[in-house]
Amino acid sequence: MNVIRRRGWELAESCATPEHVFLNRRGFMAAAAGAAVIGITPELAMAQRVSDLANMPDPTRDLYPAKRNEKYVLDRPLTEESINANYNNFFEFGSSKNIVKAAQALKTRPWTIKIDGMVEKPFEIGIDDLVRKVGIEERLYRMRCVEAWSMTIPWSGFQMSKLVEMAKPLGSAKYVRMETFLDKSIAPGQRQSWYPWPYVEGVTIEEANNELAFLVTGTYGKPAPKQHGAPLRLALPWKYGFKSIKSIVRFSFTDKRPKSYWEDLQSAEYGFWANVNPEVSHPRWSQATEEILGTGGERKPTILFNGYGEYVASMYSGLGKERLWA
Repeated sequence: MNVIRRRGWELAESCATPEHVFLNRRGFMAAAAGAAVIGITPELAMAQRVSDLANMPDPTRDLYPAKRNEKYVLDRPLTEESINANYNNFFEFGSSKNIVKAAQALKTRPWTIKIDGMVEKPFEIGIDDLVRKVGIEERLYRMRCVEAWSMTIPWSGFQMSKLVEMAKPLGSAKYVRMETFLDKSIAPGQRQSWYPWPYVEGVTIEEANNELAFLVTGTYGKPAPKQHGAPLRLALPWKYGFKSIKSIVRFSFTDKRPKSYWEDLQSAEYGFWANVNPEVSHPRWSQATEEILGTGGERKPTILFNGYGEYVASMYSGLGKERLWA
């Protein structure tokens, strides 16, 4: 047996201060010290420190580019990064696709993820601690929007099942409810009272544990830009894109099916499952084909489950009475 004898000054890893606590404490101490020197209040100095953290380079940038998982291949070229970076839905920052400038107000550090609900022990973890703990890889996925356009994207991140494993959900937990940030001071869309803020999304435990469910931290070999939902978003390539919640701050495990943002907003058009199916039209347009962005308007036939049926179709057997398609 290998017995570890620690020196008096050594600490066990379990005793280390969590990242989000350390950042907040370090920021407060630095701010307070600086305030004493220059004669401003600690509160103002702390506000400046938080601003500095929000604008610092991503502390995990050394992990990129991540090694590509060659299991997941594409049948078409990657969408150009310039197109992907500038054609985005992020309703917190506006209802048009032109939200890049507004999204730069998003403060991605410090960023804490809360895990709660039906788990053995609720906890919080800083995004950088989480990323380094689970590690990241790159995957090439197709993305199909309910608006009938598509992209192909090199996502970096980790399998969602790793987070489920960390959470240690109880056997009674059937769903994962996810929630995005809520900060009206930086997100003008959240000042619109007719929207059901904060943005909420949900999946079943089985969907969360599917090998395709991917928590995204980066794109195109770099940390994800803010307009893509930094520092943590979801990619579910067999579902319509509106299921891919951005800028996640909370994962709650529950035995009740969550009502998602779009389902709450317009349940006649957007349901819980939202799987891709070319034969089931949106109430206002056909889903039979899709425009591939960056190809000058080229359209291709849409494929059931966006072409990922071999991985996911079995999860929906026996649910014939459910509305499985958006």
